[in-house]
Amino acid sequence: MKKILLFLSAFVPLYILVVIKILIDIVFLNLSFNFLNTFSIILFSILICLGIYGANLAIKHESTPISNIKIVTATNITEKYFLGYFSLFVLFALSYELEKVSMFVVFILVIFFIGIVYVKNDLFYINPFLNILGYNFYDITFINLDENKGEQKAKFFYKGNLERHDKPFVAYLSHENFSMLDHKKN
Repeated sequence: MKKILLFLSAFVPLYILVVIKILIDIVFLNLSFNFLNTFSIILFSILICLGIYGANLAIKHESTPISNIKIVTATNITEKYFLGYFSLFVLFALSYELEKVSMFVVFILVIFFIGIVYVKNDLFYINPFLNILGYNFYDITFINLDENKGEQKAKFFYKGNLERHDKPFVAYLSHENFSMLDHKKN
């Protein structure tokens, strides 16, 4: 379930854009409050709430193993993934006419198929919503100070820019493709 919520959180900006588009069209009388438009607003509002809940679960680190790590190398790779999703948001929010049943069904199917690929391939690091919230995505080589395994690699979200690597960090190692990093609390 957590994987599905993380997937939904990646699309929160898209859901918000779609709701805004529908509401603006209704306000300016380009659309009416018919069943499909009302259903769309309700569905996307629920998806927004579920996505925010999923992102909150990931950020709060509840029931996630904690490790103290020393970072050896860190490369910010946020830009490799963010712009691809952003163009997808613009395509859907601006060009799809969701007031047509056929376009609404195609939209839902595209999101569903992307979700299958996203969850099946553990693409949790592709999450523009977390980037909008201030998190950057890093490919990190680290030494786990709690274990004696040598250097390891993982992908981490970190709020802000990760510039200093000399102090230990707390790593919430929930998944190799989606882990959170925080400053060590003394």
